[in-house]
Amino acid sequence: MTVRGAAAVALSRTTGRPVDIRSWTSLGGGSINQIERIQTSDGPFVLKSHPAPAAGFFEAEADGLRALAGSGTALSIPTVVATGDRTTAFLVIEDLGDGVPAPDFDERLGRGLAQLHRHRGTAYGFAHDNFCGLTPQPNPWTDRWVEFYATSRLTFQLRYARDTGRLTAREADIVDGLIGRLARLIDEPPDGPALVHGDLWSGNVHVMRGGLPALIDPAVYYAHREAEFGMMTLFGGFSSRVFAAYDEAFPLQSG
Repeated sequence: MTVRGAAAVALSRTTGRPVDIRSWTSLGGGSINQIERIQTSDGPFVLKSHPAPAAGFFEAEADGLRALAGSGTALSIPTVVATGDRTTAFLVIEDLGDGVPAPDFDERLGRGLAQLHRHRGTAYGFAHDNFCGLTPQPNPWTDRWVEFYATSRLTFQLRYARDTGRLTAREADIVDGLIGRLARLIDEPPDGPALVHGDLWSGNVHVMRGGLPALIDPAVYYAHREAEFGMMTLFGGFSSRVFAAYDEAFPLQSG
């Protein structure tokens, strides 16, 4: 069965009535998955698919979207409609439409992100492992941020890079030495574990109908909230207005 055929079956099961996919249009911006806007007998949806993802790939993304939606943020999060993770792997989500950024788009994004980060957990990590892009992301519950960051992020990525030939042995030793000094370099966050999007580069902020900001493609976990800004500043694409609005709504620690 094709991905679209499997998606139609899943939509029919979800809605309780037959759903036919009548047309589809490819959407840009997806560097990993194929993304289409599908027009169906039950309205438009967005269909994401991948020919051979890891097991649980789209269900992990669906759980991340549900977590974001339940955080209390004013940012729009597309509703999960259906998933398939077996012979055909796909995710069907609400179609939020496309728009041109509203005049206060950046301020809305900053304030909404602050609301997201005010959603707290009792430990660092998440209920299950997930993915950042196609890379596995381990999320074991951990009481201390420094331990979680050292073990489940830096050490895991170091081993992954070394084992796949992206780091020389010398480079790996340098990073390993940094990990060993980490507890002397960073503090535990005073605000405790915050829910973060986890992969918040500019391509994962969508301008929906009406010009409002929406978050897509999450790699969620509970973290030091400043970890979010590492990803946001890695590739750029966010104005100073976003960070100013965030800091006004939820001031960052000095420095």
